[in-house]
Amino acid sequence: MLGSDDTSMAQLEVIIGLEVHAQMSTKTKMFCGCDNDAFGKAPNTTVCPVCMGHPGTLPVPNGEAVKKAIKASLAIGCTVNLRSHFDRKHYFYPDLPSGFQISQYDFPLSVKGKVAYDIVDGSGKITAQKSCGITRLHMENDAGKLTHRGSSTLCDYNRAGTPLMEIVTEPDLHSAEEAVAFAQALRRILIAVDASEADMFKGMMRFDASISLREKGTNTLNPRSEIKNLNSFKSLEKALQYEEKRLRQLWEETGGPLKGNITVGWQDDEEKTRMLRDKENADDYRYFPEPDIPPLVFTAKDIEDLREELPVLPGELKQKYMESGLDEKQAMQLLDQPELRTIFDAVAAKSDAKRASSLVLTQLLGFLNAAEKTVAQGPDAEAMLELLAAIDAKTISGNAGKDVLQKMVTTGKSPKAIIAAEGMGQISDTSAIEKLVTEAIAKNPKAIESYKTGKQAALGAIVGWVMKESKGQADPAMVNEILRKKVL
Repeated sequence: MLGSDDTSMAQLEVIIGLEVHAQMSTKTKMFCGCDNDAFGKAPNTTVCPVCMGHPGTLPVPNGEAVKKAIKASLAIGCTVNLRSHFDRKHYFYPDLPSGFQISQYDFPLSVKGKVAYDIVDGSGKITAQKSCGITRLHMENDAGKLTHRGSSTLCDYNRAGTPLMEIVTEPDLHSAEEAVAFAQALRRILIAVDASEADMFKGMMRFDASISLREKGTNTLNPRSEIKNLNSFKSLEKALQYEEKRLRQLWEETGGPLKGNITVGWQDDEEKTRMLRDKENADDYRYFPEPDIPPLVFTAKDIEDLREELPVLPGELKQKYMESGLDEKQAMQLLDQPELRTIFDAVAAKSDAKRASSLVLTQLLGFLNAAEKTVAQGPDAEAMLELLAAIDAKTISGNAGKDVLQKMVTTGKSPKAIIAAEGMGQISDTSAIEKLVTEAIAKNPKAIESYKTGKQAALGAIVGWVMKESKGQADPAMVNEILRKKVL
């Protein structure tokens, strides 16, 4: 293996480009009416003659998928071509029933975009702000899924025909860290514009990563190694780190880069790549225009109408959260968890960011983590607003509110139901609190004596006694006010 002080190796620069495949969040597939949600379904149950490539069937483009792809294009700064068309990309594999994929090649949906991303350290602090160019975004249908069992291979065609966006970057990335940071930023954008759920656990976002080396100071793009079908940020990072080390060692042994483009596969269990084949080129796929689908033609107004539908994008949203007082880590929590963001925004709208941060990002997440529950399994925005209203109306105290929230998480009950069942209503009756304060003064003469000699903190013991006797239900502000009147 190479030493970290190897001078010749230190002069090599890493060049990385990504092809990102994201499943579009439509109800039906790209060219037929089959259910687009195949996750967890019995194999080969969400299929039809069209997505199975039967002779004589005609594909019909999914209008909603086209709109989502256009919105994604606009969100990543691409120019949408007013005229584009589909092509047939030929390759023969068991999970591709028709023997070709309907994709886009020389006239893609959109071109020339850019995505900004941040490099952060372990504490969440931004150490660098960078951007990666986007070559193109095009649409295509997915293949099926192969499951290998011993010497046999099973084909599940449920995924065949799923609408995909393929986003191809420029070779602008120079480390595994940069590639992951870019991919995470892109994922947030696709989710924000509702183009894709990008659920990596369900295989809705996958990467092909191309990596090569060149001598620093040169602009040469040397033959590259393409790593296929990476399905998590962790595998993307580890695969690129491994392949970089391998290519550096190969350069040292041979005195130069790869002799030609290659395709490798990442082995998660072994944490290394395995040679698959020489890299294909466009000629190998025998592209030609899809004869069964007319060109897609848009007007400038069509594109601008969709641009107006775009929500606030993650970069702007992050800036907004940080300006409201949240730190980098808290802002990223909200960007990465839309369900949590919905709750936070609702609470902040009725209070402020600081209070929403305490109630949602500290208390709610703390109780959810302790109960080993997800945000989706906890109280929704409506329940959190009901809790906030109960605290603001002084039905319960802030401290009692924490107990109510914990029970909301563990039981799933509403704040009102918990407050009623537990008898947690706050005591705001002046005569009742005055009686408790009088009793507290009588029971704690030493604390009163200390207070009268100048020890302000001594009153805390009296207030604590009242709160304990009232089981936390006395209004703390009223307790303090009545107590001070009585001892002055």
